Amino acid sequence: MDLDDLKKANEETRTAWNRNAGYWDEHMGEGNDFVNILEWPAIEQLLELQTGETVLDIACGNGLTSRRMAALGARVLAFDFAEEMIAAARQRSVENHGAIQYQILDATDQAALLALGPGKFDAALCNMALMDMADICPLMHALAQLLRPGGRFVLSVMHPCFNGAKLKHVAEMVDQDGVGVTTYSVSISHYLTPSIEHGMALRDQPQKQLYFFRPLQVLLGYCFEAGMVLDGLKEPGFPPEHPVGRNPIHWSGKFSEIPPVLVARLRIPG
Repeated sequence: MDLDDLKKANEETRTAWNRNAGYWDEHMGEGNDFVNILEWPAIEQLLELQTGETVLDIACGNGLTSRRMAALGARVLAFDFAEEMIAAARQRSVENHGAIQYQILDATDQAALLALGPGKFDAALCNMALMDMADICPLMHALAQLLRPGGRFVLSVMHPCFNGAKLKHVAEMVDQDGVGVTTYSVSISHYLTPSIEHGMALRDQPQKQLYFFRPLQVLLGYCFEAGMVLDGLKEPGFPPEHPVGRNPIHWSGKFSEIPPVLVARLRIPG
């Protein structure tokens, strides 16, 4: 995509998230099973927050991770480019006044990111939002300056290998010694070439948003180009006992061997 196409995609994404903000906040609230079972335990372990540290919460949405990090004793600067999301975050964070500062800021604007203060942050988090960004290169290069030497950046994304573009959940009946057994798997027909698809983060949300799918070599490649090193990785899956939801072949314990989420930690050398 050229620069004009990236800007158009970015604005389309901002418009969609502003329109979806109220629905998202109402249905996501302080977290769902993806957050509570898959994302947050891995994030908390890799982030290794210490009381009094200063953390950047990138594309914070309604602030659910900001509040969790503040509860661990961190000072949080959180931002999102969707004004309505920041409004929801502020409304939910009244009790955290002083521990969290919210700003409206675009993660694709490197100059605006750097204005936050080079070397200001001990850690940064981007939870399930890189696939909502038209361009992640400015963010990675900014983080290399915003984080202190030894600072860590934790990201979580839909697993590029198992929960990416052209995903199909598959249920198949297999004959095992004369007994019919149902097996569950995923089918991926597109991976290596970055792609853009319209999708829905939550069922029945007002407007579809763009997903920017990137293979691991591209996703992590931007981090490596910015000078970060990978030193932690988690691939959480639902436990076998996790119940089936409204869709019998959507993510559940039946797919316990397939991780829908990838969580990684990168560090600034020093």
